[in-house]
Amino acid sequence: MGENTVRFPDSDLAEFKTLITEKIAKAQHDLELIKSAYMNDHNNGTEDTSPQFKAFDEGSAVMSKESNSQLAIRQEKFIRDLKNALIRIENKTYGVCRVTGKLINKERLKLVPHATLSIEAKNMQ
Repeated sequence: MGENTVRFPDSDLAEFKTLITEKIAKAQHDLELIKSAYMNDHNNGTEDTSPQFKAFDEGSAVMSKESNSQLAIRQEKFIRDLKNALIRIENKTYGVCRVTGKLINKERLKLVPHATLSIEAKNMQ
């Protein structure tokens, strides 16, 4: 390792890899739940309720579908960002701020494991 190379030790990278892998599994599970709600056949047991409620329910279903679609898009991006973090772990560039070139605080990475900016760089934006 060169003297100018800034990176986390392999033990830390392994710890982050485990954390990220767990987050990906949970995020994929959550995405499946969102998609199943999005793909719902709208049979919410309202066939025997009053017509007024049914009309409200159908309007609500459209809003819910749009909202679930947005959630699914965000969740897919989150999973993609986490997978990119795994690639950075393999390349041993994980945890290095892409602006300052310094290591990102470990506590920040535990909270936001896909972060590519240190707090310092984030505040400069």
